[in-house]
Amino acid sequence: MADILDLTAIWAAVPDAWDWLMRAGGVELRSQGLGSVALRLGLAMVFGGILGFERERRDRPAGLRTHILIAIASAIFALVALEFLALPTAEEERLRIDPIRLIEAVTSGVAFLAAGSIIVARGHVKGVTTGAGMWLAGAIGLACGLGYFQIAGLGTGFALVVLTLLRRLETLLAVKRPRGERRRTGTDEAP
Repeated sequence: MADILDLTAIWAAVPDAWDWLMRAGGVELRSQGLGSVALRLGLAMVFGGILGFERERRDRPAGLRTHILIAIASAIFALVALEFLALPTAEEERLRIDPIRLIEAVTSGVAFLAAGSIIVARGHVKGVTTGAGMWLAGAIGLACGLGYFQIAGLGTGFALVVLTLLRRLETLLAVKRPRGERRRTGTDEAP
């Protein structure tokens, strides 16, 4: 059976398509090579995916894909900021750049998404941890985009401790009920 999609032909056409895009108005990378960009975006995807997988396993509204997309988007914002800083016009004194604005912009955007995951139903607040996880995925993406892989990796590791081990500790100490156990609300209705 013949392949409907010839991947070899597509892969061979990539350099031509890339050249066409660059001639059509693409901007050459200045602060790092394409390999470095791919590594940073790839690590944002992996670290965001680790957090998202944990949320997905617990059947949370913002799971694997959401966390990955937030981390990649944050990394792209960071990479674009680095590239912008590498432009020749950035060396002129009249152009003032405040890198903290990048962090503020990503934080605001992700906070907006995270707030949407928090709901109040029948007097119970749900989704706060999911929202915090989304916010963290944004921070991890920024760290990957800026090249701070150690910070991103450690942040991912610490987040997994918080999301998994501390949940078990809360259950053990009876601070939280085990998953699936219904909470009594004064009536026989489920929360």
